[in-house]
Amino acid sequence: MLDLRPVGYVIGLLVAILGATMLFPLLVDLYDDHGQWPVFLQSAVFTVLAGGLIALSCANGVREGLTIQQTFLLTTGVWLALPLFGALPFVLGATEARFVDAFFEAMSGMTTTGSTVLSGLDDLPRGILLWRGILQWLGGIGIIVVAMVFLPELRVGGMQIFRSEGFETMGKILPRAQEIAGQISMIYIALTLLCGLVYGALGMVFFDALVHALTTVSTGGFSNYDASFGAFSGPAEYAAVFFMILAALPFVRYVQLLNGQGKALLRDSQIHVFLVIIAVLVAVTSVILTTVFPHHIEQAVREALFNITSIISGTGYASVDYMKWGSFLVMMFFFVGLVGGCAGSTACSIKIFRYQLLFASIKVQIQRIRAPHGVFIPRYEGRKVGNDVLSSVISFFVFFVVTIGIVAWALALTGLDFTTAVSGAATAVANVGPGLGDRIGPAGNFGGLNDAAKWILIAAMLIGRLELMAVYVLFTVRFWRA
Repeated sequence: MLDLRPVGYVIGLLVAILGATMLFPLLVDLYDDHGQWPVFLQSAVFTVLAGGLIALSCANGVREGLTIQQTFLLTTGVWLALPLFGALPFVLGATEARFVDAFFEAMSGMTTTGSTVLSGLDDLPRGILLWRGILQWLGGIGIIVVAMVFLPELRVGGMQIFRSEGFETMGKILPRAQEIAGQISMIYIALTLLCGLVYGALGMVFFDALVHALTTVSTGGFSNYDASFGAFSGPAEYAAVFFMILAALPFVRYVQLLNGQGKALLRDSQIHVFLVIIAVLVAVTSVILTTVFPHHIEQAVREALFNITSIISGTGYASVDYMKWGSFLVMMFFFVGLVGGCAGSTACSIKIFRYQLLFASIKVQIQRIRAPHGVFIPRYEGRKVGNDVLSSVISFFVFFVVTIGIVAWALALTGLDFTTAVSGAATAVANVGPGLGDRIGPAGNFGGLNDAAKWILIAAMLIGRLELMAVYVLFTVRFWRA
């Protein structure tokens, strides 16, 4: 029989930690004398008590290792439980959000999607704005640990290819997760502090620099303003690009860099491809903006660089309404969101390495057609790629496209128009943030959607953040019989 106590113990501890972080926005509202601090006090006490009781009730079942079943349940359970408790300040606070809106905002935060149902951000209490940033920051570091520890072991979407990076964890998942989380946390905190200091040096007030550092390094994209990053035009955009790119690179390379293995960072083919894609897309966009629209060269390059990097990394900031840039660039932005950053980063979507493996497989198939008797083996960074990895990657692509199709169809059934349904499905599954069109585009938000559409998008954000298979496997009979 499946023992749920180890799963409940970890979830309980993480919920209690989430409750403790509510003290930070509490102190901010108390300092501002806003009157909203009791909301965070109530939420914190309830969350800490609930998490603590869950952990204590399951403590007698804790073991050193987790089974595959328990690992799948833990991965999904964490991303359900934390947004559930994270929604409390939105329900009880100044936003007075209904539960569906609060859960949507919290799920968008924890999955670092960045879609929002809130408007009038400029006038919201600073405690709520900080809480949104904290949710994304915690979600960012959480997904790095999941991507480096759990997904390779679970063989999700070809992630098993990274088991050779020195993170073999079968039977030792919890101890290894703690070790990796410690190393990653130091790097993650250092990047956040550096980002905040740079933002402050470039003219942001302390609070804006803090919150935007949290949502930049997590590639989350929540902002303190309805205008998103459009409120900070100029040098701050270049700084944001720099840190969004750093956050979208494999964090395992930073760990290796600290351990004296800096060449690994320079030789990673994922990083090379990622940077080349950004450079090409920025060049194309800049040329179009300077020739078709009245843009100065520096403005065109800056806006192209910022918004392309924001979308491909899954951050979701917008400095301008790029819906006005013409249909070609709008469609390009749609497909850019389906690329993603590097594996083992805070970035989302399909990821660069899967495209590399897909094209490696296609190349081998073409070679076999041209030379039927030849022996051709797909390789990734000089290593042979097994059929199990290729099969997993191809399955991921298929499920990714099918999932977007099903979600779009479900959204259309709720009454949404074609553009909103398709772009909403894509941005939720890919965890990008803004969709297309007037309603959910860079100048809009998701608050005007009906409740059914919001619940569908909540599920899509969860499924996309956990790389599809980690959630889908829970709905198979064999999983529960194993």
